[in-house]
Amino acid sequence: MTEPTHKDDRPRERRPRSFATIFAILACAGLILYAVGGGGSSGRKVDWFEFRAALKTGPEAFEKLALIRGEWAFEGTWGAKGPNPGESFRVEIPNQETFLTPEFLEQEVKPVVGRLPIRDPSRVWDYVLSFLPWLVLLAVFWFFFFRQMRANSGPANVLSFGRSRAKMQTKEHVNVSFEDVAGVEEAKDEVQEIVAFLKNPSRFQRLGGRVPKGVLLVGPPGTGKTLLAKAIAGEADVPFYSISGSDFVEMFVGVGASRVRDLFKQARENSPCIIFLDEIDAVGRRRGAGLGGGHDEREQTLNAILVEMDGFDTDTGIIIIAATNRPDILDPALLRPGRFDRQIVVEMPDLRGREGILKVHARGIRLAPDADLKVLARGTPGFSGADLEALMNEGAILATMKEKDHVEMDDLEEARDKVKWGRQKRSRVVELEDRRITALHEAGHALVAHYLPEAEPLHKVTIIPRGMALGATMQLPERDRYHISRRRLTAMMTMLFAGRAAEELFCDDVTSGAQNDIERATEIARRMVTEWGLSERIGPIHFREGQQTLFLGHEVTRSKDHSEKTAQEIDDEVRRILMETYARARQILEEHRAETEALAEALLRYESLNAEEVAAVLRGETVETARRAAEAKNVAAPPAAKADGPAAPKKAGGDPEPEGGFAY
Repeated sequence: MTEPTHKDDRPRERRPRSFATIFAILACAGLILYAVGGGGSSGRKVDWFEFRAALKTGPEAFEKLALIRGEWAFEGTWGAKGPNPGESFRVEIPNQETFLTPEFLEQEVKPVVGRLPIRDPSRVWDYVLSFLPWLVLLAVFWFFFFRQMRANSGPANVLSFGRSRAKMQTKEHVNVSFEDVAGVEEAKDEVQEIVAFLKNPSRFQRLGGRVPKGVLLVGPPGTGKTLLAKAIAGEADVPFYSISGSDFVEMFVGVGASRVRDLFKQARENSPCIIFLDEIDAVGRRRGAGLGGGHDEREQTLNAILVEMDGFDTDTGIIIIAATNRPDILDPALLRPGRFDRQIVVEMPDLRGREGILKVHARGIRLAPDADLKVLARGTPGFSGADLEALMNEGAILATMKEKDHVEMDDLEEARDKVKWGRQKRSRVVELEDRRITALHEAGHALVAHYLPEAEPLHKVTIIPRGMALGATMQLPERDRYHISRRRLTAMMTMLFAGRAAEELFCDDVTSGAQNDIERATEIARRMVTEWGLSERIGPIHFREGQQTLFLGHEVTRSKDHSEKTAQEIDDEVRRILMETYARARQILEEHRAETEALAEALLRYESLNAEEVAAVLRGETVETARRAAEAKNVAAPPAAKADGPAAPKKAGGDPEPEGGFAY
C-alpha cells in the first residue's frame, strides 16, 4: 500500500515546548525589568523617626544610603549596628519642606555617610504600564495569527483558505466492509469492480480495459450511498480521500477552486487513490443558472473539478466517486463520458433487500425466537436503509424500556409504526365522539381492504393516535410490485375514500379528517390522466405541466403544453374517476353496514386489531375467540414453523405500486 507522503497527512503531535517558550519569554522580560529597575525591590519600609534614631548611632548603622530624586525618600541597606543588618529599607520623608532641609543634611546625614548620593527612582511599573497595552496586543496577534499559521491544517487556519479539507482514510481506519452493505447488490457488484481494478490493475489491462475515471452514486436519501463509499474505503487497499461538496464553498471567490487543485495535488502524490465527493450537487449544479452571471464561487469550483477530471494534466490513477440525490440538476459537463463515466443507481431496497438490511442491523441485537425479519420486511414497503436501521434501534430501545431479555416481534412492529407514523399518544385526551368518528373512519378503510379483491392483504388497524394521525390502517404486501395497473390504482383510491364514505354513512356528517386521503387520491387520479395514459377518454398523451425549477438555467416562467379546453377535459376526467371510486367505496360499505358498525365497536373497545381479529369480527365472532385461536396455534406450531410467521391470504389483482397504509 502506498503510504501518504504529503506533510499534511502526517499525524500531528502536541508540542510541549510551547509552555517552555512562554516561560522563557516571561523570564527574559523579568530580567529586563529587573535591570531597568535598578536591581530589585526597594526593601522594607521604615518609619521616619526610626531612621533618624539610626542616624544618631553613627556610620556603622548604614552600609548604603541614597536619596531618591523627586520621591522624598531614602533607600539603603542597614549596617552592623542597624536594626536589621544587611536588610534593604526605604524611608518616606513626611514633609520635604519641614524635614529635608540643608541643616538636616549637613548636621545629621553628612557626618554619617559623607557625601549623600542622589539616585533616580526605579520606574519598573512605569515601564510595565507603558508596555502592557503593546504586550496584550502582541499576545492577541500571536494567538489569532501566528498560532494559526503554525497549524497547517484545520478549518480555522487563517492562511489555509485554499487548502483542501479532505480527510484521508485507509482500510485500517474504517470498520465497514461490503458484508455490512445489503439491499443494493447490483450497486455493490459495480463498485467491487473498481476495488478489484485498484488491487490488480494488470488483470484488466491485459485485455485493454481501464477503470472508470468517475463514478456517480445516484439514489434517494437514506439508501446507503455514503455507506457504500465507506465500504469501498474499507475494502480498497489504497488511500481514500473523503470530502463534502459544501467544504469547497466559501465566502471568497476562488477559494473552492484552490481547494480542488490542492485536493488533486495530494491525490497525485498518493496515486493510485480514491476521492469521494459527498453531496456533489452543492457545487455541481448547472452553470449559467438563474438570472445572474457566472462569476461566482460555486461555478469557479465546478470549473476546477471539470479541468482536474479531464483536462490536459490528468492522472489515470485517481478515481472520483461522487454521491447525490439530485442528478437532474447537475451540469451536463459532469455527466459526459471521460468524467463520470458510470452512474450507479442506489435504489430503495426491495423485499429481499429489506430483509438483508434488517439482518445486518440485527447482528448486535438479541432477538426473540418469534422475531421474524421476513414478515417485518414485508410490512416495510417504501422504507429506506436508514429507516430500517432506525426501526431496529427503536425496537431495541422499546424492549429495554420494558425490561425484556429479548427484542420481540411486538417491539419491532411497534418500532415500525413509530418510525412511519410517530410515537403512540396514549396521553392525548380524545372525546368519545371523536373516537367514534375515528373508529368508523378506520373501520371503513379496513372493511374495504378486506372485501376488495384487488387490494393488498390487511395487516393491522388502530385508533391509537400517532404523530399527526388519530388512527391508521396498514396493509402487508405479499411481494414487491414494479408495475402500476389501472385496477390496482382504482382499488387504492377506493380504499382512500372508504374512510370519508364511512363518516358520511354512519355519522350523518363529514369531517376534515380525510384531508390526506383526498389529497392522495386526487394525485393518483391526476397522474393517471396526465402522465400514465390510463384514461380512455383522454388517451395515452402526456399533459403534465412543466416542472422545471427556476434558477436551474431553464425557462423563467412556466407554460402549459395544452389548451384551456384540454385542461377542462382533464379536470372533468379526474373528477369522474374520483367520483366513481368514491361511489364504489360507499356501495361496499352500504352492503356491509352491520359489519362496519361491529368493526368500529371492536376498535373502540380494543383500539388495535390485526388481520385475523378483523376477519373474526366480520364473520360475526368475537375478538377473544380469534386471540384464543391464535394462541393455540402458536403453542401447537413447532419453533421452525413459528419463525416463518403466519401466511397472509392471497388475493387476485394487478401489479401496482405497494401501499403501506392509511393515516386518518
